[in-house]
Amino acid sequence: MIPYVDLRAQYRSIKSEIDQAIAKVLEESQFILGKEVAALEKEFAGYCCARFAVGTNSGTSALHLALLAAGIGPGHEVITVPFTFVATVAAILYAGAKPVLVDVDPQSYTIDVDKIEAAITKSTRALLPVHLFGQPADMDPILEIARRHKLIVIEDAAQAHGATYKGRRVGSIGDLACFSFYPGKNLGAYGEAGMVVTGDESRFRTVGMLRDWGQEQRYLHVMKGYNYRMEGIQGAVLRVKLRHLEEWTEARRSNAAEYNRLLSAASVQIPVEMPYSRHVYHVYAIRVRERDLLRQDLTAQGIQTGVHYPIPIHLLPAYSDLGYAKGSFPVSEQLAGQVLSLPIYAELNADQIGEIASVIRKACG
Repeated sequence: MIPYVDLRAQYRSIKSEIDQAIAKVLEESQFILGKEVAALEKEFAGYCCARFAVGTNSGTSALHLALLAAGIGPGHEVITVPFTFVATVAAILYAGAKPVLVDVDPQSYTIDVDKIEAAITKSTRALLPVHLFGQPADMDPILEIARRHKLIVIEDAAQAHGATYKGRRVGSIGDLACFSFYPGKNLGAYGEAGMVVTGDESRFRTVGMLRDWGQEQRYLHVMKGYNYRMEGIQGAVLRVKLRHLEEWTEARRSNAAEYNRLLSAASVQIPVEMPYSRHVYHVYAIRVRERDLLRQDLTAQGIQTGVHYPIPIHLLPAYSDLGYAKGSFPVSEQLAGQVLSLPIYAELNADQIGEIASVIRKACG
């Protein structure tokens, strides 16, 4: 069997480092925040070429706190996309604001910058582009629109650790950025964890207090906050993995190139790496009309796949109150019915990629 993600293989490759890092936390017994989280915050900020980072207990919490630190609240609108994980939109609602959706670009799968301005109203306060599947959104036009309309830009970089836009690391481009360290991510914890990254010291301090019950110092609560703190063990694990991230990213990119070579003649659409982008391939998603049939063929051969995301946000029952009907976002709706995510992790080898590609070529011609 070829698994969709093989976290056991990754652990085996760094087992001694991980075991030592976890043992150190157990010995020091700093289980919530502490030295390992503080060190990770500095190291990850540096990796993103940003000034500050604040560790949280999930990527969703990071999004929520970034919105609050940007002053987003009731009566405000935030523009984002329907083709994303539900947390992007849920966090806007957590902040008390209204999500306003625009469709995605059919090549990059990220926000269609030509559709943003038509969605801006007097209530719009922020743009929340999603760097989907490991590919950055087209940030320069987004920033230009934001400047003209005096809007905050918050990057949803949950799937884009190490991706670059015109040579700039995601996380250092907008006013704030949010990362997820869910276990299957390119940089994944051994549990839930997230990070807010920013160049603004005031917002950095606000997020730091909000994630820890609004405390300026112990028992001095200066704002109503949350229990969104990162655990010490996750900080330690992520510090180890961060040292390997670039090596793993290059392996993912090499695997993507091999898929591209082997699938170039098949009747599937392979991912497009935009000219401005260093794609880090958190997801390698092909497009195929008979997606579910191909998935069945791959499963029958012992090859696991994923589907991101089979129902766009505006068509989910829980978000029907956003007021969008079927047909509102045709690109997102088409992608939802056609994308199929193939195994892409660093430990995947050329023989496995060849086996996967062979099944696809046979099924799709």
